[in-house]
Amino acid sequence: QVQLVESGGGLVEVGGSLRLSCAASGRALPSVAVGWFRQAPGKERAFVAAITFSDGRTYYTRAVKGRFTISRDSANNTVHLQMNSLNSEDTAVYYCAAEPASLVVADSYAFWGQGTQVTVSA
Repeated sequence: QVQLVESGGGLVEVGGSLRLSCAASGRALPSVAVGWFRQAPGKERAFVAAITFSDGRTYYTRAVKGRFTISRDSANNTVHLQMNSLNSEDTAVYYCAAEPASLVVADSYAFWGQGTQVTVSA
């Protein structure tokens, strides 16, 4: 069983930046891919970004492309999500997940973290 732990959420003003981190508790991150999802109040969990470990390719939802960057720190077994130019629509609980059957489908991921709150204030 893999336990994922997110960190780095918080309160930031519009236009600000945050960096989220995702680490596996007690073992290395699963080796297929890691994705980030977010869930705003009253909405379904939505795909944000993903990175595949075999080739390092990255994938983003259109709303964050050019503002968010997902990366892998192999030495520290961590995946980061750098979020720049944040706006109020980015406010949500952010989750990392690992070992998907399909990168953009939340239900296909085998392991999930507990989530970290990101709040962007005007």
